[in-house]
Amino acid sequence: MNEKVPQIPGKTSARLPVVAIVGRPNVGKSTLFNRIVRQRKALVDDQPGITRDRIYSRASWDEYPFLVVDTGGFREKGTDRIDEDVRKQAILAMDEADLVIFVGDAKTGPTPEDVIICQLLREGNKPVLHVVNKVDGPEQEQLAYDFYQLGIDELIPVSAAHGHGFKKFMKKVVDELRELVGEIPAAEEEEEVIRLAIVGRPNAGKSSLINRLVGDERCLVSSEPGTTRDSVDTEIEFKGKKYQLIDTAGIRRKGKTREKIEKISVIKAIQSIERCHVAVLIIDGELGITDQDCRIAGYISDRARGCIIAINKIDIVKKDPSRLKRLLEETRYALRFIPHAPIITISALTGEKVFKIFPLVNKIYEQYQTRIPTSKLNQFFEEITFKHEPPMYRNRRIKFYYATQASVAPPTIVIFCNYPDGIHFSYKRYLINEIRKRFSFDMIPVRLIFRART
Repeated sequence: MNEKVPQIPGKTSARLPVVAIVGRPNVGKSTLFNRIVRQRKALVDDQPGITRDRIYSRASWDEYPFLVVDTGGFREKGTDRIDEDVRKQAILAMDEADLVIFVGDAKTGPTPEDVIICQLLREGNKPVLHVVNKVDGPEQEQLAYDFYQLGIDELIPVSAAHGHGFKKFMKKVVDELRELVGEIPAAEEEEEVIRLAIVGRPNAGKSSLINRLVGDERCLVSSEPGTTRDSVDTEIEFKGKKYQLIDTAGIRRKGKTREKIEKISVIKAIQSIERCHVAVLIIDGELGITDQDCRIAGYISDRARGCIIAINKIDIVKKDPSRLKRLLEETRYALRFIPHAPIITISALTGEKVFKIFPLVNKIYEQYQTRIPTSKLNQFFEEITFKHEPPMYRNRRIKFYYATQASVAPPTIVIFCNYPDGIHFSYKRYLINEIRKRFSFDMIPVRLIFRART
């Protein structure tokens, strides 16, 4: 058979540009965010994601990928003061962003809060697109004109809820990003240097671990500019093998992460995860697993990257064996949606077990790049479907016709069948577990995509 195998988009070695959506509450920022993200989800995402709060996501338009962030609403404190925490949050988001989208509400017109926000944006000296939302059709576009009094040169009227003006808006976003950042290069499928991201909450020990790896005499170190103006990647060599630590500049500057609220630190983690082969998620052993750790792990899972869970500060925690046992159990339970990810305990401070990371990275990368011959794959599917037939769908038997591996990093298998929508998640889980056992994919994510035969 000559079925066309779909290409799996989304791989890039470049740091993705960030688009921050700002505005006061209830102007439709989240609705606009969801519409931007939904464009990608409908076209690309064949698997349900991990449940998490949707304050950020990867998006794409005209084959141009970027990160979009909903910064939350500016709120008044009293009558005419913006809440300081939210103000700081939005300013930090703007600092991280390559492009800022201001959202106003056509129904209410400009408010004193909008005036303050636009003034902050002018002071921030970042490129801004000014969007006026809730313009449901051409006949309502005049409602947006009042915003010109804020000193805005160009307005983009849209309806985030109904889609009016959305294509024009997205074209403007991508045109701006292409001019500001340039094209985003695709990653090579096979690379000799393993790209390694070290991610986690502020103060979990990322800096200490990177400094331990970079500063150790066993590692040969060279720092080179990354793919964007503010990114520096550090290449190290350990036992004859090369690794690229992603964006170490942003992590190693002391004091910087202390000022960043959790949402902004998540953005930095996402940028690193997008570019890596393997992510090392640092958990603070003193504090234990947190919601933010789970959010970052969820994004690693969504992007199907290899993952190592490293519980740091073991030099402190191991003094109480029962506490350590409980910590390991709680971490595995909280991150049960990535059961393949190995858990190790380390001390970045003392160096204990730190260099056990590299053998795990090597094993994960080897599995990550594995390609299964089509003949073996189809023989395997014949055996396991005979052993456990697919369930009935609308009183009809699901038939698997053909399977092929579409890509590596991670191994992505496309299965052609008569009812792709009828595959129950429990049967899909069964298939993935059998694939793991047969082809030794015990430490990596595996993607299955079901397609109708054409």
